Amino acid sequence: MSAPVQDVTGCNVKPVLSTKPKTVSVNGVAIARAAIARETQNHPAARPIEAWQAAARALVVRELLLQEARRLGLTPDPATDGEGRRETDDEALVRGLVEREVTTPAAEIEACRRYFAFNRERFRTPDLFEVRHILLAADPQDAKARVEAAARAEAMIAEIRKDPGAFATLAAAVSACPSGTTGGSLGQIGPGQTVAEFEAALAALPVGEVAPEPVETRYGFHIVHMDRRIAGRELPFEIVQPRIAAWLGDRVRHAAIRQYIGILAGRAEIAGIDLAAHASPLVQ
Repeated sequence: MSAPVQDVTGCNVKPVLSTKPKTVSVNGVAIARAAIARETQNHPAARPIEAWQAAARALVVRELLLQEARRLGLTPDPATDGEGRRETDDEALVRGLVEREVTTPAAEIEACRRYFAFNRERFRTPDLFEVRHILLAADPQDAKARVEAAARAEAMIAEIRKDPGAFATLAAAVSACPSGTTGGSLGQIGPGQTVAEFEAALAALPVGEVAPEPVETRYGFHIVHMDRRIAGRELPFEIVQPRIAAWLGDRVRHAAIRQYIGILAGRAEIAGIDLAAHASPLVQ
């Protein structure tokens, strides 16, 4: 159950080296260059040297933690997940060390209330929309078809504005969406239920009438009638308090882990990479 070792630190610090060092080591224990090369796949970067440096830092942090776990005489107790995947002994040692040595208090309810008060917009149900549409399909790679579909959509919008009852008839006759058989109705939709371009357009469309312009998506052009917009509502604190407490707890925990790694790094002999930027908590 291997995971990128950068998850241990939660840090994202700019590299300080411009070339690969000859040797990266922790208290005299060298980190193999081949291991660093393998680890780079877990650290995407604009330049190969940046990925290499990030991988080297991650492996140095892991070695620091493993050395401390062994110094304390910890025994690995690998965990498994619901799919039967098992931690490696090294992963179990790192987890066990952090669980033993890094303690973080649970978020107090007043802290949760303050966060809720300043971030109310994050804790509301999404807006819902009752929408009908007519899809005039056009391949994104076919410029001529796109132009023709856009022109047809504009003509249909003008026709529907003169005769709103024509919407269902046109949907059944020309829409490339299966919803054409039900007058173009998509029912009640919310976030993630349509393509991003269509979803982004919904918030600005007028209610109770056909949209004045066709909505363009990767599938073509949509003639859209917004039947109803149901505004989201704020969720009560009691409902979201566990979620806030978990988020605040994770934030404090990551800061505490970074501080602990900084303490270990401060008393270790590390060659070939600079971990100084990892020593301080980064919580704002």
